[in-house]
Amino acid sequence: MATGTARQGLRPDADIKAIPIRRPWRWAATALVLVLLAMLLTSMVTNPRYRWEIVARYLLDGSVLNGLLLTLEFTAIAMVLGISLGVLFAVMRGSSNRVLSWTAAGYIWFFRGTPLLVQLVFWFNLSALYPTIELGLPFGPVFATLDANTLITPFIAGVLGLALNEGAYMAEIVRAGIVSVPKGQLEAASSLGMSKSMTMRKIVLPQAMRVIIPPTGNNAIAMLKTSSLISVLAIPELLYSVQIIYGRNFQTIPLLLVASIWYLLATSILTAAQTRIERHFSPDRDPGESYGARLRRNLTSRRANVKEER
Repeated sequence: MATGTARQGLRPDADIKAIPIRRPWRWAATALVLVLLAMLLTSMVTNPRYRWEIVARYLLDGSVLNGLLLTLEFTAIAMVLGISLGVLFAVMRGSSNRVLSWTAAGYIWFFRGTPLLVQLVFWFNLSALYPTIELGLPFGPVFATLDANTLITPFIAGVLGLALNEGAYMAEIVRAGIVSVPKGQLEAASSLGMSKSMTMRKIVLPQAMRVIIPPTGNNAIAMLKTSSLISVLAIPELLYSVQIIYGRNFQTIPLLLVASIWYLLATSILTAAQTRIERHFSPDRDPGESYGARLRRNLTSRRANVKEER
């Protein structure tokens, strides 16, 4: 009886007025960020040393656009070769054959453990170590002899450096995706009489792709920017193209802004493509709200709270 009386004395939920939580530090942080952004934008607009007219003049310059196309070409080739090498060495890394497993582990250890710039310079100067490249059997007949200077051009050196380095990172990404699939599913596939190749195609890869796609997309975006390192090989990609121009007119900052604008545009496109691919391979996951929808929802909620306070 006492419990029933106590419950009857409570006010119904409809009579309880919800009081919004005060977050003064959030407003202070927002104000600080807005002030800093306003200062930055004002400085970029009013500072004549940015030379925005120079930026506009060279943004669509022919040599800059050719450099951009070459950057995209290097990114695509290096990623295709890197992913292929990554899949190969990931399978070797998980092999029960110790020779294959240790070979893959050594490859990953070496190319992840040395700087990419060092690798690029090494491949470019390979002829100093091997003036001629011989193809044949060890301690046996030589079938072909190639001149290293003719074979290892700056383009080939750049592709080798970027692709071999990327392959080491992709091997670990692919291996992590394969390991993420529960072993019970592999055992179930084996009990159903599925071959290893069929199990890999039908069971493992569709689930592993959810783990593999996000870091692979991040690596593709990183590769687009990392490809600027091949400028040390005098390859006329985007960065080297603007370096040649500002070496003539001494407009260093405006030309670097031109390169930055194109890098930002290209990475934005790759980010959008990555998001769509992730949603394709994860249809059962909530894709989440867009930034615009979230902003509108927050503003609507804030206005409702202000009206309640009044």
